[in-house]
Amino acid sequence: MKEKEFDFSIQQIFSQIPQFNEKGINELQIHDEKFSRDKSGIIKLVNLVLKHCPELFVSVVIDAKTLDRELVQKLSEIYCSIEIPMTASSKNGTILFDKKLYSGRAGLLNEAGLVFGFSLNWGILEGDTFKSFRDRLDLAVSLYPNHINFPQLEADKYEDPASTGIYSSKDMDFSRGMAFACSTFYTYGRAVPWFNSILNALKINATSFFSDFEEFQLCNNCSFEIGYKPQNASHQDIEKLQLAFLNEKFEEKKKFHMIAAVEDLVRLNGAFSRLSQEGIESELKTSYNPDDILSPYALDLSSFCENVPMEESLVKIFNSHNGPDYKIV
Repeated sequence: MKEKEFDFSIQQIFSQIPQFNEKGINELQIHDEKFSRDKSGIIKLVNLVLKHCPELFVSVVIDAKTLDRELVQKLSEIYCSIEIPMTASSKNGTILFDKKLYSGRAGLLNEAGLVFGFSLNWGILEGDTFKSFRDRLDLAVSLYPNHINFPQLEADKYEDPASTGIYSSKDMDFSRGMAFACSTFYTYGRAVPWFNSILNALKINATSFFSDFEEFQLCNNCSFEIGYKPQNASHQDIEKLQLAFLNEKFEEKKKFHMIAAVEDLVRLNGAFSRLSQEGIESELKTSYNPDDILSPYALDLSSFCENVPMEESLVKIFNSHNGPDYKIV
């Protein structure tokens, strides 16, 4: 049975929140550009949620310039996801992009343990270039967002932006391919806990990785061109694609000795993700002790594989009284 959906204006949200529990509303999405810059309004929203429906999940778009330590601390009091448009500006045909702004805001959010994501576009602003889009995407990935969204891909009908003398139609295609690969591998593949470790081990940047994964998708009938929709695929199916591609990449780089650790890292984190999001408990065999794979040592896979001995294990991932847990069986 499909859950009821309601559409409210910002003013109606504030007046209706006291009735959310009565209406059975357990999730609220606010994607309003004006509200995204209204710090006092966002704080008022949080206070109303805390008072009337503290179990409510809130997804809210917030402008990066509006986020500060006080607001982040307030948001940490509720169950929420912060959506941040990673935007550039154009001045005299030149793209201006404030890397320090987004790095600083992501640092605050990560420090507070909040879930957040970025949204990016390409080729829309005057002066945008393929290199500028790649720089934005590389930065986004490096800041450990939970997800990265591309509104252009999510439109009912995709249309390339008009090409320019500095952003060719071919580069528009490459950009769309990278965005789709990122959506599949990173966002729907739930790769945030381990993705940067993989990039460091391969000595490759995120956009080059996504470019290669797009080619892999084309060869494996899961590309944008054939209408593949990662949002409709099971996480386990996407994980199989991730593992197949990672095997290829580590073999290509002649880093055969790392493959077992990579597989353990992806599969253990994937199992915890499915436990958290779908409530699925599981058992899996690993080549290393899970205590080692899930420790900070695995952030540097090169050093990990040189210094940590293999220890085959059968691991059970389950919900305990204290939440998600694991044990060797």
